[in-house]
Amino acid sequence: QVELVESGGGLVQAGGSLRLSCTASGSIFSINAMGWHRQAPGKERELVAAITSGGGLNYADFVKGRFTISRDNAKNTVYLQMNNLKSEDTAVYYCASDLAWTRILDGRADYWGQGTQVIVSS
Repeated sequence: QVELVESGGGLVQAGGSLRLSCTASGSIFSINAMGWHRQAPGKERELVAAITSGGGLNYADFVKGRFTISRDNAKNTVYLQMNNLKSEDTAVYYCASDLAWTRILDGRADYWGQGTQVIVSS
């Protein structure tokens, strides 16, 4: 069993920055792929960014150049640095973990955090 706990969400003005963190427990974190997804009101959950155990990256087009995903295996933590935030980035952000890279990418990961709210005011 894997437990994921997100933190770092909040209210920020457009153009500002936030850094989300997700700390995992209960598994060998270093071998799992990790990802961040988000869900805005009335919309389906979508992939934001993902990182493999070896540091391979995948970003949604709408965040390229603005968001950066990274991981610290020594701390069992994955981060999402979000810069130049826009009102359309407002959503609940979820951390996901799975051994399978494809399951992170298509939103079928075995393990999910509880979510952290990000609100960007314009």
